[in-house]
Amino acid sequence: MNYFYQKTKLGYITIIENNNKIIELKFNKIKNNSNFILSPLIKKTFTELDEYFRGIRKKFDIPIEPNGTNFQKKVWQELIKIPYGTYTTYKDIANKIGNKNASRAVGNANNKNPILIIIPCHRVIGSNNKLKGYSQGVSYQEKLLKIEKII
Repeated sequence: MNYFYQKTKLGYITIIENNNKIIELKFNKIKNNSNFILSPLIKKTFTELDEYFRGIRKKFDIPIEPNGTNFQKKVWQELIKIPYGTYTTYKDIANKIGNKNASRAVGNANNKNPILIIIPCHRVIGSNNKLKGYSQGVSYQEKLLKIEKII
């Protein structure tokens, strides 16, 4: 596995790669890269993130392999289909995966999303059109939605 962290427009982000696929992307406050490796894939991911933060990139071209349950992976596959600059609700995702009563479970899957931004869980909001439940905090969700000019 390769790890690397870097400061971005929204703060420090750590990316973890395994077998030439990104398996984790999280916001954090790591301050030491001494045991980390900037692989070509991690470098490409940071480049695409920078383009996204500048409003240039609308879609990521990064191989990913999130680790989770079958249900979580099903939810995350739906999240990837949400177009840039749009949003949906937990209830809409539950309907799309064929379980209209799974809104809360969808929220839990969003909260466990290991590859933030690329799997755009920030584009999912409450049915009352309120931001809530973003694993990194609503302030990060709001910043990401502002980048996409959603709010």
